[in-house]
Amino acid sequence: MSTLDHPSVAKVAAALSEADQDAAAQGIRLLPDDARTAESAAAALGIEVGAIANSLVFRATLPDGTERALLALTSGAHRANTATLAELAGVEQVGKAEPEFVKTWTGQAIGGVAPVGHPHRILTLVDTALAGYGVVWAAAGHPKSVYPTTFDDLLAATGGTAAHVAAEPGQPR
Repeated sequence: MSTLDHPSVAKVAAALSEADQDAAAQGIRLLPDDARTAESAAAALGIEVGAIANSLVFRATLPDGTERALLALTSGAHRANTATLAELAGVEQVGKAEPEFVKTWTGQAIGGVAPVGHPHRILTLVDTALAGYGVVWAAAGHPKSVYPTTFDDLLAATGGTAAHVAAEPGQPR
């Protein structure tokens, strides 16, 4: 079975088509090796690391103590500030999500989490730094798969909110 036939990749392609982004769905590309980091994906594609849309899943704690996933689509050129994410999402705290938590909320494994194709709706913040690139590349549900998209299409497909999520120098990440 090819990576492009992987069930998670098929779910991503279907979600992109549902969002009227057939070109993105048809643009899913198989990389020769796993691209679990922005740096490795950028190197495989021959692009700037900032044009990689990292899908970072966090554990968000609501004021009532319940937990849910928070997806931050960040530029590969920087890291997200968890305090900023918590404030933007209106939650008490944002912290690390374990692999099983990520898999439960997204249906995908860390290193290949796509912006779409999840079994549950996920609150999503889209890094405004990605607007500086005509084309950005996002994971497509598997560590070897990516697809081309745009900042505006990420917002549309995810129902996300545009936000400045970068950790400034000296801030905690």
